[in-house]
Amino acid sequence: MVQREGRAPVEKIRVAVIEDEALFREMLVGALSRQPGLEVVATTDRGEKAIAIARDVGPDAVLMDIELAGEMDGIEAALAIKRENPDIGIVILSSHDDPRYLTSLPLGESMGWAYLLKQTVRDLSTVVLAIEGCARGMVVMDPSVMARVKPREDSEVGMLTPRQQEVLRLLAEGLNNSAIARKLSIEERSVESYINVIYQHLGLSGEPEINMRVKAALAFLKSSQRG
Repeated sequence: MVQREGRAPVEKIRVAVIEDEALFREMLVGALSRQPGLEVVATTDRGEKAIAIARDVGPDAVLMDIELAGEMDGIEAALAIKRENPDIGIVILSSHDDPRYLTSLPLGESMGWAYLLKQTVRDLSTVVLAIEGCARGMVVMDPSVMARVKPREDSEVGMLTPRQQEVLRLLAEGLNNSAIARKLSIEERSVESYINVIYQHLGLSGEPEINMRVKAALAFLKSSQRG
């Protein structure tokens, strides 16, 4: 069930799959359709058609390849969709590990973005996590991309302890508190303590939980440099 500010809850996350490779598109549709919390409502291989689907069908999330048939690529189509309907979550599924693609997304202007690399996605659960996260308005980044992001020492994030930075990195990957706890083999209440300290350090306390998580993830990206 998806609950976003200004939207009524729905039973399933309605997903549009935009992918130019027919076989891969069919595989994604089949795999996602078997997920109990997801419903694939439309597919296409063209950016222009993706915009029309977003306008006419109104999915909760769009799984968007960058390389598409036609004149418009996935980034252009995603930006157009967000301009018309900021509430639609966008998962960019890319084969490009180029920071220009990531920095071209207006992550600080609208919520509900995810960026995954095709070559590093090991299982469907990573894609599902990204879809669920962006449909809730989160920012979800590919773990392999985040692993190569290094906080500047003079930034607010760089002044956090190594463990606090590790917790923040996992938060930016879209993991919830219990998943972070399992990943780090610590108690969930310890994760909560770390995150509260991070929020205080970044000046985010007192805001709604989703807003704080999104802004913390954005702070990690903005105050960091690629290593």
